[in-house]
Formats: sequence, C-alpha cells, structure tokens
Amino acid sequence: MAKYIFFTGGVVSSLGKGITAASLGRLLKARGISVSVQKLDPYINVDAGTMNPYQHGEVFVTEDGAETDLDLGHYERFIDENLSRANNVTAGQIYNSVIDKERRGDYLGATVQVIPHITNEIKSHIKRVAEESHADVCIVEVGGTVGDIESLPFLEAIRQIRYDVGDENVMFVHLTLMPHLGAPDELKTKPTQHSVRELRGIGIMPDAIVCRTATSTPMAVEIKEKIALFCDVPPSAVVQNADAPTIYQVPLNLEAEGLAEAAVRKLHLLPARPQLEEWASVVDRILHPDRRVTIAIVGKYVELKDAYISINEALHHSGIFHNAAVDIRRIDSETIENEGAGVLRAVHGILVAPGFGARGVKGKLRAIKYARESRVPFLGICYGMQLACVEFARNVCGLPESMTREVDETTIDPIIDFMPDQRNLEVYGGTMRLGSYSCELEPDSHAAEAYGELQVSERHRHRYEFNNRYRALFEEHGMRFTGHHVVGKTTLVELIELPADMHPWFVGTQAHPEFKSRPNRPAPLYRDFVGAALVHEERMREEPLKQHGGVTRPSASETSAVDAARR
Repeated sequence: MAKYIFFTGGVVSSLGKGITAASLGRLLKARGISVSVQKLDPYINVDAGTMNPYQHGEVFVTEDGAETDLDLGHYERFIDENLSRANNVTAGQIYNSVIDKERRGDYLGATVQVIPHITNEIKSHIKRVAEESHADVCIVEVGGTVGDIESLPFLEAIRQIRYDVGDENVMFVHLTLMPHLGAPDELKTKPTQHSVRELRGIGIMPDAIVCRTATSTPMAVEIKEKIALFCDVPPSAVVQNADAPTIYQVPLNLEAEGLAEAAVRKLHLLPARPQLEEWASVVDRILHPDRRVTIAIVGKYVELKDAYISINEALHHSGIFHNAAVDIRRIDSETIENEGAGVLRAVHGILVAPGFGARGVKGKLRAIKYARESRVPFLGICYGMQLACVEFARNVCGLPESMTREVDETTIDPIIDFMPDQRNLEVYGGTMRLGSYSCELEPDSHAAEAYGELQVSERHRHRYEFNNRYRALFEEHGMRFTGHHVVGKTTLVELIELPADMHPWFVGTQAHPEFKSRPNRPAPLYRDFVGAALVHEERMREEPLKQHGGVTRPSASETSAVDAARR
C-alpha cells in the first residue's frame, strides 16, 4: 500500500509549497524510495490550458498531453520522473466528473452532495496516482491557502484519507510564513499558530510544520519549541525553509533541517543514507560558475517570470553543464517594436519565446531578423520557430506579405497554416497538438549533433504548422528542414536551421524541449544554444582588444561553436 504526504499552505499564497513538496520528493528518492507527486488545484477551470499566463504562469505539458499547473514542472525537474494528466487535478475536473455521473444515473437517484460525492471523487483521483505509479510514497500538494472556500472539499477529502488508509500511512505537512519584524528584530510565530488553528478546525492535525523565512539565519531552538508547543508537533518536526540563492539548494537545506527524517519516522519507512552527492555538485556549479553569458528571452509575458519558467530553468540547466551563469534578460517584444532591435546589442544569444496571437509579433520578427543578420546564436521555440519562418520568407525569399494564418487569416502567403483537422474550431481547450511526438532528425545538423541520435521525441503545444507548399522555396534560399514528424502521408516540419555559411547557430523547433530539461541533464537544444552563446560572448569580448591591437588567442570558428564551448 502506498503512503501519502499531504502539503497544505497557510497565512499567504506563493510561499513555495510546490518547491518544498518537490524537494521532499527529491530527498526521499535519494533514499531509494520511489515517489510520485500530485497537485490539487481548487479552481473551476478543467485545466490550465486556457488560463492567462499573467494570472497563472506557464502551462506545463506532460508526456501524455495534459496542460497542467507549472508546479508539475518543478516536480519533474526535482524527482526526475515523467508525470501524467493524473498528477494534476482541478475542481473543474472533479465537478465535471460528478455531474457526468449524475446525468448517467450512476448515483441511482441519490441527492448528490459535496460530502460524500465530491470528496469521494477527489479521493479516487488521489488514489489513482498511487495505483498507476506504483510509488512507495505519493506526495500531494493542495493548492491555495487554508481558509479559502474553494479549498474546503479538497481538505475534507485528505482528512478522510487518514482514516481510509490508516494514520501510519499518512503525513500532513503544513507550510506557513514566519515574518521577520524589523523594529524588534525577531521572527513572529503568531501567523503560524493561527494558521495551524484554522487547519485543526477542519480536522487536520499537522505532523510537521515548515516555516518559510526571508532570512537564512537559523531559527532559534526556543522558537521551534514554542511552535511545537502551541501547534502540537514534535520540535524535530518544526523545519525552517529559508530563502535560498537557487531553488536547487532547497532540498539540501531541508535535509539539514531534518524534514525527510521526520517523514521516514512518521511513515515507518526504511531509513537509509541519502545519495545527494550529484545534487550537491549541481548546486555547487550554480553557486560558483567559471564564466557568465547573457541570453535575451523575447516574448510578450516577460513581466511575470513564471510565464516562461521552464525556459528559464532549461537555460540555467544548460549553464550548469557549461559551468556558466546564465543571466536572463526578459525583453518585451513590444519594446522592440517601439525602440528597435538595438536593445539586443549586448546579449550573447536570443531566444524567441512561444505564445499565441498577434500582439508583439512585429517585435519578435525584428528580433529574429537582428539575430539572423548579426549572426547572434538564435533559438526559436514553437511560435518563435514559426515566426522565424515568416521572417525568412519576408526578408530572404522575397515574400514581403507572408504571415502566419494565426495572425492574418487573409494573408496571400500563409507560411504557417492551420492544421487541417482544426478548422472551424469553436472550443479551444485541449484542441492542439499536445504531448510527446516523435521526430526524425537529419544527419549533419545542429539538432542531430545536440541529441546524438536521429530518432527523438519532444513535447508539443500548438495548433499551426509550417506550410509545406513553401518548402522548396525555402530550401532554394538556404533554409534546412532538419526534423520531421510523419502523420500518414503528411510530413510535418519539426526543426529548421540555417547552414554554417549563413549563420553559426540558428535553430527553431516546433516543440518545447524545455519541458524535459533536468538540472543534471539539460535539454540538448538548450545546452548547445548556450554553448554557442558562450562562444559568441568570447568573440564579442575579444573584438575590442583586436581593434586596439591587443594580443588574444584566436576565437573559435563559428562553424564549430558548440564543440569549442564543450572543450
């Protein structure tokens, strides 16, 4: 029988329940315990697919094509396991399922109520993950904050699970804010006491309390004992989770605080020494880089860091590989529309981010043109790849009116067109090419060099495809189509590149390789993109010295940019 660890949050939102839950998963896995992680989201949306990134951050896509909460990305990156649609449950899914059952007559005429029907449905979704994953421990994060009305059915459901499977198989961890007041210069425990009282009022007794602090100064033993006394937990189960210079430091901090040992004791798991050497090495490389490189992310949701969080992490993972710190500059594509591409002059690599719709497209096209003409390493992700095709058509192939059909339905040159089975679409949720798709790579390409093989798969999230009617024209002007996915008699373009005589490193992918990136195993295209950017940074740094007669060693050849970076 699987064991369960439930994470709840109190006082305020955005304390980092997801990171804390993922970190505990990492610590248990380091002890040889198999783990799966699930997120319960109390919003009424069926999934995150149609939600505005400004409200909810990025939409993370799983292997099986589920559009999920961004926390699933953290779970995958920390525990290094591919999750599925079962690992993200929303109130919308729960109510949808219960209403469908009621309409079919599954409840045999009973009055359908929150208890037991909604709570039973929630419990069945939680237990399904345990059954399908065969994990020793299932970690379940309940979204929102204790006291929120919409969270109550989920909290009631997890309360009942303790009695369904036995107290020895369930652990409740409550994450709260421990504010520091400047005038008295002390941490205050009262918000934690009130939050735990609220939680106990609905029948959940926490087994461990994680206190989020803005200071890394260790909590005094007296403070931990005070929380333990007033909240009825052992002092050893009061854990500090302080701000860290990198999220990948958090598992090491929580290990030092004893959270994993508290879980092992509560759930009667076999004690084992955690194997965290590789993880500690990753953190050390993050904190002590040998060099730095600046990458511009050009998009339209740049004000919110979480909107491109998987892209951010994939870039940082690539920096770890190269022993380099990646300084990310998020540049609004509308800023480029208004101020020109000069804002990109100091960067060493340009990534044009995914997105939907017409806003900011002109700025993205200008950024792509700048990258192509200035020979700055370029990576286009999904919409970024599609717009790279539009820019090439306009400025190289002589099709000045070309555009994606997503932006201009009447364009005479629809370089990017609607997928045939998506025409006349009225319902948008879950209607794209979603999840993992295979891709066959062309030999002697940047992509093949990056992956080290010719058959790969990556996750997708898009509706539009490259229009193959223009393929011959593009190839005539130098564009290479280096990755393909075959559907019946149709060959869909997955990857585009410019040859070495046109550009040192210019790649666009229809996929989202960032979703499979790991801190110890970066996404191959991101890894080599950062490698090419490091070579470009070196060349930019040496150029002023050459102009002033300085003596420098020769810079790496543009045609072997990634090889030079790897050396």
